[in-house]
Amino acid sequence: MISQWPEERLHRIRWWLAIGWAVLIASLLIDPITPSLSDPSNALSPFHLAAADGLGPSQCVQVQARCLAVHPYSLSARIFWSMIVPIGLLIIFVLGHDSWRRICPLSFFSQLPRALGMQRKRGRRSDADNGRQELVTVDKKSWLGRNHLVLQFGLLILGLACRLLFINSDRLALAAFLIGTIAASILVGYLYAGKSWCQYFCPMAPVEMIFTGPRGLLGKPAHIDAQRGLTQSICRSVDAKTGQEKSACVGCMSPCIDIDAERSYWERIANTDRRLVHYGYIGLVLGFYLYFFLYAGNWTYYYSGAWTHDDQQLNSLFSPGFYLWGHPLPVPKLLAAPLTLVACTALSIVLLKLAEKVCIRILRRQGKTPIQSETLHHIFTLSTFAVWNLFWVFGSRPNINLLPQPLQQLFSGLIVLVSSLWLYRTWGRTGDQYSRESLANTLRRQIDKQGIDFGKLLSRSSTELKADEVYVLAKVLPDVNQHKRLEVYKNVLETALRGGIVQSAESSLLKELQTSLEISTSEH
Repeated sequence: MISQWPEERLHRIRWWLAIGWAVLIASLLIDPITPSLSDPSNALSPFHLAAADGLGPSQCVQVQARCLAVHPYSLSARIFWSMIVPIGLLIIFVLGHDSWRRICPLSFFSQLPRALGMQRKRGRRSDADNGRQELVTVDKKSWLGRNHLVLQFGLLILGLACRLLFINSDRLALAAFLIGTIAASILVGYLYAGKSWCQYFCPMAPVEMIFTGPRGLLGKPAHIDAQRGLTQSICRSVDAKTGQEKSACVGCMSPCIDIDAERSYWERIANTDRRLVHYGYIGLVLGFYLYFFLYAGNWTYYYSGAWTHDDQQLNSLFSPGFYLWGHPLPVPKLLAAPLTLVACTALSIVLLKLAEKVCIRILRRQGKTPIQSETLHHIFTLSTFAVWNLFWVFGSRPNINLLPQPLQQLFSGLIVLVSSLWLYRTWGRTGDQYSRESLANTLRRQIDKQGIDFGKLLSRSSTELKADEVYVLAKVLPDVNQHKRLEVYKNVLETALRGGIVQSAESSLLKELQTSLEISTSEH
């Protein structure tokens, strides 16, 4: 998909998207065009409040039993929150995080210091006399290196709280937020090399991780096809002499989701921070959308899109933040919004941790030995499926509800179909399956070096063989003596250990390969 497009083409697309962001920010500051589309007297426009929610002329959108003022408004914030953000999430889920990261405007802005040759450098102690310098990367053993995922999730919660309190409706505040985020990405790109903004700071990184899982619905796995070492969304550049793409990776993260998303998934699946983020995200999403109801006292406020141009958002910070059963509660909105997000996130973590323990108990009662990675994988997969469909119950609905009813139903059906296909493709995946395929791909490359014409033998190329077929082929290869078999095995073993495909030379996967290649224990 997009992740396989040439870097030169993607570079042009990133420029156009960056220009689009600049136009959007400018429209938040000055917008003489779209207010005419939201004029209540403009019967042809679907964007005035009455038309947006089917309200009659004597009806209104109420917030805590008070009607919102109806007047022309700019559509800029509505376009950003109800169109651009959902489209970005759709790309991540369907095409994979690797496609999104190759076109993400913030990733593009963070790479500007590298493109301009202005990144921070430091001299090596051993080479101080020669004045040699190296780019600075995040120390993986530092607090940031060890806790970046929790930091990013915290920034995500903070960002959603800011949305509810400050920037959903106020165009100037939203413009300042977007400009500040761009500036932060550029600053991080100056301070640290590689994709440090994406890996260590960007609040969207946990969302990308959750919605991708082992891989997106149409994402291309990195461990099966690694042409020239350029996989997925790895940093790359174009050689000025040859015109060929080459890796620009500086090793800022290992294992890296941009190099091999599935390897990163399986190696970190049991990490405490990953479980915390994955368990808490569904509660965070639910709490965010639930707060619109808790604050306004009805769902019309959200589904009409009135929250994108509520001119009382900043003035209501110290007003009652909850309105339940027809009565305001004396909790300021400034506290009520973040309290709702934190409470729902914490509750989600507790419930899913409990679900994890229940699953393990059930497996033990059935006489099975629980495999932690598989148990967590199934919980992660179900929670991603649930949160994806939950998001589309709300996300973009203010605009989708403007469509004719048949189109609304068609869109909802497509969302469920996409998520069901992803669930079917992801559910049965295991870490052992990934390792087996990785080892088989390494074995395939070693067999290819023997110069055998697979077209004549099999009527298809080696790249078309499944993992099990590669193991069988290794065993029955004609004209390969034991010395060649041992050479193939040695090269596979070295590559597997160096690449992290297996963690020990005594791996069960290697024992199976020894049997296929007829390698004795002493030769191993």
